[in-house]
Amino acid sequence: MNQRPEGIDLAARSRARRRALQAIYAWQMSGSKMNAVIDQFRHEQDMEIADLEYFEDLLRGIEQHVEELDEALTPYIDREVGQIDPIERAALRIAAYELKFRPDVPYRVVINEAIEVTKRFGADHGHSYVNGVLDKLASQLRGTEKRG
Repeated sequence: MNQRPEGIDLAARSRARRRALQAIYAWQMSGSKMNAVIDQFRHEQDMEIADLEYFEDLLRGIEQHVEELDEALTPYIDREVGQIDPIERAALRIAAYELKFRPDVPYRVVINEAIEVTKRFGADHGHSYVNGVLDKLASQLRGTEKRG
């Protein structure tokens, strides 16, 4: 099993991010309350193989800090946040949350995971856009880590 020394199952974290992308997408498109989205995903998705605690932390954190996250992204995007493709927007919000509020996750992991989920679920070249935005955001939020 792919685990870090702290006992974190990296594969389960990756699955949690993929599920989170789908849940954030649903939340953005439906306007539902995040609790309802979380409940729906608990019942409809195969969550036992994902890190459920991390999944919920991402969703609740994004809901709580969405305006702050969008403000952090704004200097690095070429349009209004609401005009970004919904999959790319979800990936950017997840990564922005992790960069800002989860210093336990290395910035390279955050960016790589965002690129991978965007490749899997997004438009053909969406991952390039996500990569460019997140590289700049990581320099701002994790500059010390990035230079080190």
